[in-house]
Amino acid sequence: MRIFEDVRTVTESFTSLVLTIGSFDGVHLGHQRIIDEVCSTAHRCGGTPALMTLDPHPRQYFTPAHAPNILTTLKKKLELIAECGIETCFILPFEASVAAMDRRDFLEEIVLKRCQAQHIIVGHDFSFGKGAQGNYAYLAAAAPGCGFAVKEVPPLILQGERVSSTLIRERILQGDLEDVERLLRRKYAIRGAVIRGRGMGVQLGFPTANIHPGNCALPAFGIYAAIAFVDGAAHHAAVNVGIAPTIRHDEPMVEAHLLDYAGDLVGKEVEVEFHARIRGEKKFESHEALVRAIDQDVRAIRVYFGVAQ
Repeated sequence: MRIFEDVRTVTESFTSLVLTIGSFDGVHLGHQRIIDEVCSTAHRCGGTPALMTLDPHPRQYFTPAHAPNILTTLKKKLELIAECGIETCFILPFEASVAAMDRRDFLEEIVLKRCQAQHIIVGHDFSFGKGAQGNYAYLAAAAPGCGFAVKEVPPLILQGERVSSTLIRERILQGDLEDVERLLRRKYAIRGAVIRGRGMGVQLGFPTANIHPGNCALPAFGIYAAIAFVDGAAHHAAVNVGIAPTIRHDEPMVEAHLLDYAGDLVGKEVEVEFHARIRGEKKFESHEALVRAIDQDVRAIRVYFGVAQ
């Protein structure tokens, strides 16, 4: 997949480009439905399936104190988009000048001039331009005069609920990993660089890779059976999400104890894929009681994965 890091500087030429636009946080089933329509349209017209994504999320710009926790980092999002069949991806850095663009300017300068879109496919809740004044109805009215085709993809309803990033965040917060997997068509994962901790895991006999989640959505605090991916290899892991109340962190962390792994992980990028919640987070009366609980958790996770003791 070709990636253009700032769509505003693109000077390439494209043939029959089919474009969708949005944040696409999570690349969930609803997003995948839109991308499938882009790819099938491009296949029919011999064109290029393309996507424009905004970074950061507009709500992180407008209301940083109340911005949603993200489901996918930009790097992960781009990987997922490529897996869905998109061949060209434009990134629109969302900043003051972009937020202030009139809907007509956005359409003419970004969508038509830079991307040269001949087909535009959007979701039902798509909006653009200053004050979110642009929408599908505006595109449909402008299409004949500007020479592009436009299509709106209806929302995806599963079991009576509209699939959305907001719904998935709620399920993650509840620790409902099974439903999250149903809505994403994959298991939920968090990726980040391992930072150096206080060494408490080593002292307790269970060394951990400490990952600061940043603004990623965190599952309900507790212990999880997970798979940790390091340097392209998969490792079974016992993962604590929370503040570790017996030891006490200042802010929530993701701490992964990789079963049967030896080596220093500090500085490495680790992706933690959550499989099952073993129990909720709990404060223990002593470090000895904590060690016994961790040992039980690890045993339970070995059983879950069918890994020998």
